[in-house]
Amino acid sequence: MNGRGAPGVEAIRLRAAVEGDALCLGVLGTQVFLDTYATGGIRPTLAREVLASFSRDACRAFIAAPGSVVCVAEANGHLVGFSHLALAARHELAPQGVQAELVRLYVQEPFTGRGLGGRLLRAAEASAVAAGGTVLWLTPWAENARALGFYARHGYADHGLSWYRFEHESYENRVLAKRLAPAPR
Repeated sequence: MNGRGAPGVEAIRLRAAVEGDALCLGVLGTQVFLDTYATGGIRPTLAREVLASFSRDACRAFIAAPGSVVCVAEANGHLVGFSHLALAARHELAPQGVQAELVRLYVQEPFTGRGLGGRLLRAAEASAVAAGGTVLWLTPWAENARALGFYARHGYADHGLSWYRFEHESYENRVLAKRLAPAPR
């Protein structure tokens, strides 16, 4: 344990998500989503979006989807973060190559700033490369300065504007991408 009451990042293990993780992934996803995007409170459109995105069925579906790679971070039997990779997902603004999308990389707040996000990102990059990917892209919210800085530190470049839309609302996102090095032989 460290002074913050959470196990050290070295005690956290990464593993592939299984269907039984869907309930905890949904709650973790909801928590991180609201901590990040609902800083002004909850309104009906946001509530509907988060409940639809992180229902148990939605999480089961993205775990089981073909071309989906979900990696969970587990500390003492508790999920504390996850990454969701979609292989063969294309974006017109990302560099040419065999593209994959980092759909989400979420880390519970007590575990941020200690290298866990970097571990999850490296695992997603390695999974993309193992599947033949040469480019990994994502679309973080333009107002999420912490995420934008994190990806910049990990070699991701900004390739332009994208929009996240639900119901009648639109949010500016940035298309960030990185060319991936092939795995050493």
